Amino acid sequence: MTAFSMKRTATALALGTALIALPAAAFAATATLKDTDGKEVGTVEFTQTPDGVLLKGNLTGIAAGERAFHIHETGKCEPPFKSAGGHFNPDDDSHGFMTEDGPHAGDMPNLFIPESGELTFQVYNDNVSLEDGEDGYLFDDDGSALIIHAGADDYKSQPSGDAGDRIACGVIEK
Repeated sequence: MTAFSMKRTATALALGTALIALPAAAFAATATLKDTDGKEVGTVEFTQTPDGVLLKGNLTGIAAGERAFHIHETGKCEPPFKSAGGHFNPDDDSHGFMTEDGPHAGDMPNLFIPESGELTFQVYNDNVSLEDGEDGYLFDDDGSALIIHAGADDYKSQPSGDAGDRIACGVIEK
């Protein structure tokens, strides 16, 4: 087991313990994802934990397949969603879980959308924060957005994983 995966495992175990003490409605931010036609295709709730942010999402109407899922640097979602900028990367790290100097703070695991197009998921990101003054603060002057891409992230190509077009976007809001 690598040091990175050991940290993730330890963090996941600590997270499970920490969530017991959190109230059920403790999320501090949300994002409503829309496709390029403006149709709502999902919502994501963000909950601050002691060491990162837990994202809980529900998607509907996304084409089946493996899809890249990232936090982007600008809270703007004008189709084709280039307005969201690049990946959220306040520490100027390399992209991807498979690179020595990665990942970006906005890098997250791919989502696997079933044939139904409906998915409920939880993803933990210990490189971002909802608390002002902390490393990886998502509510800087221009905000942040969530993006789902047409393809899978290969976890190594620079600067964004060769994941293809942006098919859904949601501004992260308090």
